[in-house]
Amino acid sequence: MSELKHARSFWDLLVYQKAKKVSRKVFELTREFPPEEKYSLTDQVRRSSRSVGAQIAEAWAKRRYRKHFISKLTDADGEQLETQHWIESAYDCKYITNEQRDALMADLSEIGCMLGSMIQKADSFCLTDKPIDKNNQ
Repeated sequence: MSELKHARSFWDLLVYQKAKKVSRKVFELTREFPPEEKYSLTDQVRRSSRSVGAQIAEAWAKRRYRKHFISKLTDADGEQLETQHWIESAYDCKYITNEQRDALMADLSEIGCMLGSMIQKADSFCLTDKPIDKNNQ
C-alpha cells in the first residue's frame, strides 16, 4: 500500500468537489420550496446532500485504516442515495422540474460510481501501515 500521490487532501478529490457542487445546487433549488416544507423535505434533502461531502472528508481522515476508510465511503454512498430519494420526492410534489431532477440524479449517480471505484481501489488511497514513532508523535 502506498499513499495516493495526486491528492494531498480531500479537497483535491474530484468526487468531493462534485459532492460540494450538488449540495450547492440542492440548496439553491430548495430555496423555492414551500414554507411548510422547511422542517421536513427541505431540511432532509439539504442535510443528506451536505453529508456526502462530509463523509468523504471523514473517510480521508480515516484512510490509515482501510476498513474505516471504506466504512465512511459507504456512508457517503448511502447519503447520496438518500439524496436521490428526497430529490424524487421533491419531483413528485412538483417542487422541481423533470430537467432539474434528471440533472441532479445524473450527478448523484456519478458520485455513487466514483465512491464505488474508490472503495474497490481503497488500497491506493490508504496510507501504509507504519509503526508509530513514539519520539515523533
